[in-house]
Amino acid sequence: MKKILLVGGSGFVGTHLRNLFEVDSAVISTGTNVDIRDIKKIRALIERERPDNVVHLAAITTLRESFKNPENTYDINFMGTLNVLKALRDIDFSGRFLFISSSEVYGLLTESDLPVTERQPTKPLSPYAVSKIAAEALCYQWSQLEKFETLIARPFNHIGPGQSERFAISDFGKQIAAIKLGLAEPVIHVGDIDTTRDFTDVRDIVAAYQLLLRRGRNGEIYNVCSGREYSIRTLLMRMCFLAGVEVELRSDVDRFRSSEQRRVLGSNNKLHDDTGWNATYEIDQTLKNITDYWVRKLND
Repeated sequence: MKKILLVGGSGFVGTHLRNLFEVDSAVISTGTNVDIRDIKKIRALIERERPDNVVHLAAITTLRESFKNPENTYDINFMGTLNVLKALRDIDFSGRFLFISSSEVYGLLTESDLPVTERQPTKPLSPYAVSKIAAEALCYQWSQLEKFETLIARPFNHIGPGQSERFAISDFGKQIAAIKLGLAEPVIHVGDIDTTRDFTDVRDIVAAYQLLLRRGRNGEIYNVCSGREYSIRTLLMRMCFLAGVEVELRSDVDRFRSSEQRRVLGSNNKLHDDTGWNATYEIDQTLKNITDYWVRKLND
């Protein structure tokens, strides 16, 4: 049985990834218990566990946090990645290392850029995106010079049960669940909901990561996205319909962003061609699962 190390595997995506891998692998997950800025701690963990493959998820993950503390963002997202790579080299690791980057590296997109392929130039607009691009370059360098193989995933927006309410669709699911349970008035507070995004169910996202470890090409970058574009408004109204609630929408100025990307649509052709991956979850199933998750949580 292969041993898989999920660095930063205690969060939303890591939990789903662990559930998938545990079917046929031994899984070790780190969270806040291992600070990847501490080379001694990460080296000790890797020396002890000696994994066959590694998925590196640990990072400062929000744009807002990266602007508040860019130094910490670079330290964790870039230097932390370097520490993990060095620790793997120290044990003569010969497996595969999957680095989880982000579609944020593409920056602002025009309609002529859509759908976005991996050939699109990177134009970072946040410390978070800068840190991810730098770590991608680092991973590519190591893929060419070291004995283990390194791959890079650029996931677009992913949603699903268990996601923090800091993210819009999950936040709507929580508000709808509260209305459904009679815990709140039938009002949904929204920001700009007429933007579009390429949403993928988190369970399809982690299935892509698993396939990349098996079939992805060394040193390559892969978009992980559905290839489908949805407006936030459409998904919100669909969630209300599926939950059987009627609501009033109220704009909340605090929920608007100053430089909002109007449209996002990615191409997953490279991922499909190299691994055979296809998204399997229908959007209605995903949206219903999100609201049902919050109904259970609010009932606890």
